[in-house]
Amino acid sequence: MTGGESQTSGSLSERELQIVELVAAGLTNQEIAEKLEISKRTVDNHISNILTKTATGNRVALVRWALQWGKVCIDEVNCCTLPISKDALEPVPLPEESDSLLE
Repeated sequence: MTGGESQTSGSLSERELQIVELVAAGLTNQEIAEKLEISKRTVDNHISNILTKTATGNRVALVRWALQWGKVCIDEVNCCTLPISKDALEPVPLPEESDSLLE
């Protein structure tokens, strides 16, 4: 596996991304299993696959990875929208051709 593959979530399934969010929320594998109505063994397997795909060695590293790549939002950290520049708030002038149409 190359370094680039470990940096994106392209190879993570929707279920794996869901589990990453629950890990980041602090749930144990048993709690994740109960919440998703799947077996703990299935969660264990998902976690193992996720750690391999993201090249992270443990849950803490996984959460750091998820925050770094914008996959989770914790207490409004990593959740904000990009600031709007001053220029973006100013109206865009109409092209000169349009001016004649308005008169």
